[in-house]
Amino acid sequence: MIPNSDKSYITIGDNDPRITRTGSYLRKFKLDELPQLFNVLKGDMSFVGPRPDIAKYSPYYEKGYKDYYKIKPGITSYSSIYFSNEAELYKNIDDPELLYINQTIPRKIELDKKYFDNISVVHDFKIILVTVWKLIKCNEE
Repeated sequence: MIPNSDKSYITIGDNDPRITRTGSYLRKFKLDELPQLFNVLKGDMSFVGPRPDIAKYSPYYEKGYKDYYKIKPGITSYSSIYFSNEAELYKNIDDPELLYINQTIPRKIELDKKYFDNISVVHDFKIILVTVWKLIKCNEE
């Protein structure tokens, strides 16, 4: 992103002016997620689990599900699959943050609860396969 451009916390559309040309390419192919592999290797994250969000939105997640942050965050989840092109939801919206807080966060919590209730290696593997399929499918278009 362009330095000092963090007035908005939400990325809006593929043509968000804060994202550099290189950043746009990295985001398109989800290569911007690669550094999180180091967090997995360090043990701070897992491959599957709720996607970490910025601290500003933590109270909304905890209000929706008090144990939300007791599960180790992950690179992929049901909510990250469902919202794989989330930034596109907010383009042409007057108040994208309001939409994020009132609609996106509750839906993410709902999807993540589905995972929390069914944590298993088999389930994780299924989510990883769906994620890979979604990445391939999205980049074919």
